[in-house]
Amino acid sequence: MLRLFLPLLLPLSAWGSDAANPGIPASTYVQATLALLLILGLLFGTAWAARKLSGGKGFGQGGMKIVGGVALGPRERIVLVEVGDSWLVIGIVPGQIRTLHQLPKGTMADANTVVGNTEAPFAQWLKNIKERQNNA
Repeated sequence: MLRLFLPLLLPLSAWGSDAANPGIPASTYVQATLALLLILGLLFGTAWAARKLSGGKGFGQGGMKIVGGVALGPRERIVLVEVGDSWLVIGIVPGQIRTLHQLPKGTMADANTVVGNTEAPFAQWLKNIKERQNNA
C-alpha cells in the first residue's frame, strides 16, 4: 500500500532520471511525512485517551445541568440547576451568584405540582415563590 502512495510524496525531480541534478533527497520527504503522521497519531490518541478517562463526557460538565432559567432584567437571571439529586434555584446578578432555594430533583411537572398548578411554567412557579417570600 505504501508503495502505491510513495511516488506521490516524491518531488517531480526525483521522478526523472536526471541524476546530475542535486536536490533534496526523497528520503527527507518520506521522513517528514512519517513524522507528521506520527504527530497526528499522537494527537488523536491523546484526545481519545482523555475522552476515555473522563467517562465519555466532555470537559467541564461535572455533573451539573441547567434545567431552566428566567431573565429578570438585562443583567439579572434566575436559573434552575440540577446538581446530583437536587435542584438549586440560583440568582445571578453582576458580581454575585446566590442560592435562593433548594428542591429535590424531579421533572418540570414535579416542580409545578409543588405549587399546585399543573400547567404553570417555571416562571409562574418562581413568581409564586417570590410572592411567598414577600408575604413572609
